[in-house]
Amino acid sequence: MKVSIVYATTTGNTEQLANAASEGAKAAGREVSLSTADTADSAEVLGSDLILLGSPAMGAEQLEDSMETFFSGIEGSLSGKKVGLFGSYDWGEGQWLSDWSDRVTGAGATLVGTVKSQLTPDDAALEEAKKLGAN
Repeated sequence: MKVSIVYATTTGNTEQLANAASEGAKAAGREVSLSTADTADSAEVLGSDLILLGSPAMGAEQLEDSMETFFSGIEGSLSGKKVGLFGSYDWGEGQWLSDWSDRVTGAGATLVGTVKSQLTPDDAALEEAKKLGAN
């Protein structure tokens, strides 16, 4: 099973979640591709059995710009795909992740889980990210 993990990060918090998801996937015997949103290959990602996407919340609960660009580029091709989402936020309740989840399911994908962390991920969030990767 191939898992593609694509993330954007501004402070390193979402990167920590991406690395934890990668660790969980590898521990489960999965083939893992880990890349940032500005370097990810869309065709490779769409060819994966599981797609994990991560972004911090920016501005008014929006995806980070490079993730928005990447996600918008694959959004129309997600039907039938298994997708998990993760990321970090500073204030509010993490509405950006709920909105993003709606976009994923609206595109016809199966949402396999979400992990969010307020600021720096704690041990519980990192463990959830590992489980998401091992899904």
